[in-house]
Amino acid sequence: MQFGRTYEEFEVGAVYKHWPGKTVTEYDDHLFCLLTMNHHPLHMDNNYAEKTTDFGKNVVVGNYIYSLLLGMSVPDVSGKAIANLEVESLKHVAPTFHGDTIYGETTVLDKTPSKSKSDRGIVYVETKGYKQDGTLVCVFRRKVMVPTETYIKERGGEQPGRPELKSQEK
Repeated sequence: MQFGRTYEEFEVGAVYKHWPGKTVTEYDDHLFCLLTMNHHPLHMDNNYAEKTTDFGKNVVVGNYIYSLLLGMSVPDVSGKAIANLEVESLKHVAPTFHGDTIYGETTVLDKTPSKSKSDRGIVYVETKGYKQDGTLVCVFRRKVMVPTETYIKERGGEQPGRPELKSQEK
C-alpha cells in the first residue's frame, strides 16, 4: 500500500482520487465542534437551525470538512511529507449536512526542487471535496515539502524505525 510519494513520483497534472469516502454523522460534527470549541448554534442546535436558518437543519462545520479532505489526501499526497508549508486558499463552496458522504480528489498543479536542500522539493496541489451527488463543497490549495528518493534511502527506507517481529521459538 502506498503511503505518500517522493518528489520524483509526483507529476504535474496528475489527479489522485481519494478512497474511500466518509459519511458525515451528527456525532462527527458535534465532536469536532466540541473539540475545537466552536459552539455556533448552526452546528449544534437543531431547533435553532430549523427555525432561524435558510437551511432548515444543522450545517456541518466547514473546518471539519476541510480536515476530513486533508486526511483523505495523506496516503496519496503527504504521507511522506517533511512539512506542510502553506494553505494558500480555502473555499467552502456549498453546505454539507449530516448524512452526506464526502469524496475527495487532488490535482498536482506544480512541483519545484528545493533551493536550499537537494534532497527535497515543494509540491503544489489543489484538493476538491464533493458530496455523493457530485456537488462541490470545498476547495483548497496547499504547498507540501516532500522528500526525494535519496532522502528516503538515507533515512532508513520506506518504513524507517519499524521494528522486526521477534522470533517466538521456545
